[in-house]
This record gives sequence, C-alpha cells and structure tokens, in this order.
Amino acid sequence: MNEKFGDHIQVATAGHVAVVTIDRPPHNHVSVEFMHDLADAFEAIDQEIELRCSVLQAEGKNFCAGADLVRSEGAGGLGAVNPLYDEAVRLFSIKKPIVAAVQGAAVGAGLGLAVMADFRVASPDARFAANFVKLGFHPGFGLTHTLPRLIGPTKAELMCLTGRRVKAEEGLPWGLVDEVVPLEELRAAALRLASEIAENAPLAIVATRKTLRGDLAAAVRAQTDKEAAEQGWLRNTEDYKEGVRSVGERRTGNFVGR
Repeated sequence: MNEKFGDHIQVATAGHVAVVTIDRPPHNHVSVEFMHDLADAFEAIDQEIELRCSVLQAEGKNFCAGADLVRSEGAGGLGAVNPLYDEAVRLFSIKKPIVAAVQGAAVGAGLGLAVMADFRVASPDARFAANFVKLGFHPGFGLTHTLPRLIGPTKAELMCLTGRRVKAEEGLPWGLVDEVVPLEELRAAALRLASEIAENAPLAIVATRKTLRGDLAAAVRAQTDKEAAEQGWLRNTEDYKEGVRSVGERRTGNFVGR
C-alpha cells in the first residue's frame, strides 16, 4: 500500500505495518478536511488484510500543534468543532492498533490525536498540553474522557486546569508516554514497537484490542457532544477572544470572567 489521502496524508508500508505520515509542516495544524483525510487513511488500512498495526508520524518541527486559531477560526478550525469531532469519532472507531511517534508539540487537538493512538513513542523535545483554558475555552476532541482514562483523573485535571506543557520524560511515569528515545531514533523506535505487535496473529490483535478499548468510540461521541456544547457558549465570551489574542501574541491572557 502506497497511497496519498488528500494533500497532507501519505501511507506507506513496512512489512505488516502501515506508516501514516502527516505532511503539513512545520506545525501540522488540524482542520476538518485534514482530519477527514486522516480518518479515511486509517479506515483504508483496516481493509488491508496484510496490515496489522500502524505508525502515525509527522513531518516538521511539531507532531501537531492543534488548530491555527488566529488564521482558521470560523474556517475549519475550532469554529467548526462538530464536524471536527465527527472525524475524531471515526479515528477512535479504527480497528487496528496505532503507535504515535511524537516530536515537538502535541497541543490541543494535537494532544487529542496523540492520545487517540494506543501508544506514544516520544523524543525528548516532545511536549504535551491541553492548553484550552489559556484560550478561555473548553477541552475538546474527547480529551475530557480519554485523558483521565489514560493518566488518571488527577493528572488529567492538572493538565486541563493549568494548561501546562508536560515534557516527554515527565509524562513517561504518568503513562502519557510509553517510551522516550533520541529524536534521530524516534521513527525507528515507533516502527519497532508496531512491528512487535504486527508479528502476532492479526485476528487476535483486533479482537483483543476491541475488548480492551470497550465502547471507547461511543464514549468519545457522547463526550464530544458535551464538549462542543460548552465550547459553543464559551466561544461567544470576551475571555475567548482575549485568549486567542494572547496565545497568538505569546503572553498571559487578561481575563475578566465574561
């Protein structure tokens, strides 16, 4: 399998592993179209009998720096959260395991994308942030369900209420990161883990993952509906407008509570 999905998603193969590359550098900002193409790619991989596991990697400085709020608000960014979350649910419905190779920032929706994967191999410069409150906004992409499920409710609340950046080494004992390797070894390490999974019986892999993940896609669907409702009214506040400005200007927001 060697195929391109849209303008920014490339799929290649390495044995029984699909290698999915996001190519929208340097920040790989999300959009509805981009997420739709990514979901299409993983659904196509699910249909390939020879492929048993995937690596999700990205070109450029950052794995995914979320939505470009300054440029894309109201044009496929967070101004279109419901369609974006429809694509997120498609990603959580994928049948085969995914190993994410994370360098640089995995922020906002980029954190949601990293958490969507079964495992995260990260370089030392990787940093994970649910920075929504710094924008005067509510977390999305199902993170209010998936992040507590992954790292526990207290650590998830810490990330969501502070908006702080968690470095790869700090996230390792939390379970946010599964392995930290030098940047030059990142893709090889992710492929090595995916290949270890893919050497096993494919039907058993899918069945076991389905049991372990349970009704995760349905839970994400329900949670994104709640998140979108909260985001809807917050988007009309003065604090949200100030949050977008302050993040764009790399300063602390001057919030007023309205």
